[in-house]
Amino acid sequence: MRAVLSRVTRASVRVDGTVVGAIEGPGVLALVGVHREDSAEDVATMVRKIAELRLLNGEVSAQDAGAPVLLVSQFTLQGRTAKGRRPSWSHAAPAEAARPLIEAVAEGLRARGIHVEQGMFGAHMEVESVNDGPFTLLVETRGN
Repeated sequence: MRAVLSRVTRASVRVDGTVVGAIEGPGVLALVGVHREDSAEDVATMVRKIAELRLLNGEVSAQDAGAPVLLVSQFTLQGRTAKGRRPSWSHAAPAEAARPLIEAVAEGLRARGIHVEQGMFGAHMEVESVNDGPFTLLVETRGN
């Protein structure tokens, strides 16, 4: 799995003009892309990273601060751009494999007591956020 984690003061996601998920910060916007070889072990690592990385002000984690997370599936994070002008999506998990892993990340965060809002898997989404800092990290569960 690969994720872009941003410390935000607020974030939301809309589908067809309707807000389907939103958080007020401080919080974390987690854009997560699933690799075709990801497993339950990758889910556990990603949950731990999202929950425990000290990326909020004062070097505290979302879990320690009781901060919300907006989780958005983004397969394009698995895109490869080394060759040519067209990204390759060959490393991205197909939807039927990615959806349960994204849901498992959400459930793993909730099991840690974190309030999780989500985008809509597979939908065209408009994601809006106010990055605080800015503070953004790239997190990977494997050496993709």
